Amino acid sequence: MTFSIITHTPHIIKDSSWFAYGPYVREMNIWGKHVDEIIVVAPVSKAEISKIHLAYSHSTITVYPVPAISFTSFFEAIQAIVFIPYIKFQILRAMLKSDHIHLRCPGNIGLLGCFIQILFPKKPKTAKYAGNWDPKSKQPWSYRLQKWLLSNTFLSRNIKVLVYGAWPGQSKNIRSFFTATYPKLKIATHRKRDYTGELNFLFVGSLAPGKQPLYAVELIEQLNEHGFSCRLDLYGEGAERHKLETYIEMHGLKEVVALHGNESAERIEQAYQDSHFLILPSRSEGWPKVVAEAMFWGVIPVVTRISCVPWMLEHGERGMLLDNRIEIDLERLQSLIRNKEKLTSMSKKGQEWSQQYTLDQFEAEITKLLK
Repeated sequence: MTFSIITHTPHIIKDSSWFAYGPYVREMNIWGKHVDEIIVVAPVSKAEISKIHLAYSHSTITVYPVPAISFTSFFEAIQAIVFIPYIKFQILRAMLKSDHIHLRCPGNIGLLGCFIQILFPKKPKTAKYAGNWDPKSKQPWSYRLQKWLLSNTFLSRNIKVLVYGAWPGQSKNIRSFFTATYPKLKIATHRKRDYTGELNFLFVGSLAPGKQPLYAVELIEQLNEHGFSCRLDLYGEGAERHKLETYIEMHGLKEVVALHGNESAERIEQAYQDSHFLILPSRSEGWPKVVAEAMFWGVIPVVTRISCVPWMLEHGERGMLLDNRIEIDLERLQSLIRNKEKLTSMSKKGQEWSQQYTLDQFEAEITKLLK
């Protein structure tokens, strides 16, 4: 079987191997176990390989390079219009050679793929919508267009659309799905944590405005000012790093907050095991992978009520939902920290829930999709 992937994820070639963002490649390597050949249509980057990158494991992989496109400025929009015919040609070329078409959405390359796949109603297809599928959420027009195209069973035929969470009133081709990080063999029994001493909070993700890492720092600062001994470790890089460094310096938080940058999956796994809470005040998520990962190790998530997060946290039974209003969140977090029995219950419930979603189960579901 020839399997084509249409994605906006930047790819890097080094020593004849193709690399891309680790969690994405980890997933595609599982799909790749069950196909003979992979064709990828994606932007190609000249960036250096870092700790967040991973190589494809498949022996037969061909990349059809396309330019990355954006419409955030007038110049970029004009540039995108010039590039679109070539991108469409590369996507069409890949789809013609494929036995199974796989779209990665939302994204501008994925959007073009959503249109072109209409020309192949008989070919089996899957689309992974990694964003927020909540029909009530406010989203860019391009995201709404992709959701409409994928949900339209007249235009999108013989396709299974994989989304995060369970949403009412969906078309028959929409499948509730998940993402996994750990194999079944890593499942451990619940370890009761001590919540009476210093509390370790963790932030894992890009230091981007949409993830609001500064809000996490402010919340920990406030907890300490109110008499709770807490520290925060942030893992990730991004545009907000300088702002965070300045804030930490100006507010004397060097003993409380640490910026670790990008780290390996093994180091992050150890950080989960050493932490009490994960804090993620993000404005937008699809399936927040780090939340499920943290819960797998018994870490209590403290996360914004977006996308499928309320479902993941069972509306507050497996973690705390943030409103992103400092006074309200601080008061509720203080109340939760004082309730040690509730903390132990949340940790245990979250771990039991997350450990259902293993790589073994994930691969079994992928095998079904490819049949």
